[in-house]
Amino acid sequence: MVTHLQLFLHSLFQPFKLAAYRILPIGKVIQYVFILITVLTIFSFIQFLTGVSETAVQIKGLQQYVKDIQWLLYPFALFLLFFTSTVLLFVRISIYAAAGTVFLKLLKRRGEYRHMWRTTSFAITWPTLLSILFSFFSVSSWVATFINCIITIFLLILASLKYPKTEKTRF
Repeated sequence: MVTHLQLFLHSLFQPFKLAAYRILPIGKVIQYVFILITVLTIFSFIQFLTGVSETAVQIKGLQQYVKDIQWLLYPFALFLLFFTSTVLLFVRISIYAAAGTVFLKLLKRRGEYRHMWRTTSFAITWPTLLSILFSFFSVSSWVATFINCIITIFLLILASLKYPKTEKTRF
């Protein structure tokens, strides 16, 4: 069986293998997606912590308030970040998978939405890592979204080319 590390490395450096992973069990794919979500949540939480610290230093009353409720604030923030990251990533994968099924039809390739959903789960690796990187360099959210969209669509088209061709029916 393929390990999560192998899936990660292949997602980054071997886009043509993404089509082969369409036959992986959905449990393995979901585990991989949750690993990506966990990485994204950890970086978001670190940004949240540093943002609260910078804001608290600027306002003395807020600093005391944050110290008083940090036992409640931090776990709630971590849960909220994980929940929103999960919803957003699953919705993004689902939308790109729908677009990927259109690519399959246009390229006359065999595949179903469930296959493209699995492929998209691995194609989303680069955009997820780039979104973390963009947050450090204060890139505009529109520019980051556009770049991530282009990369994901490009990887889906490359992967779609490796799907089997549809057979012509003869009558």
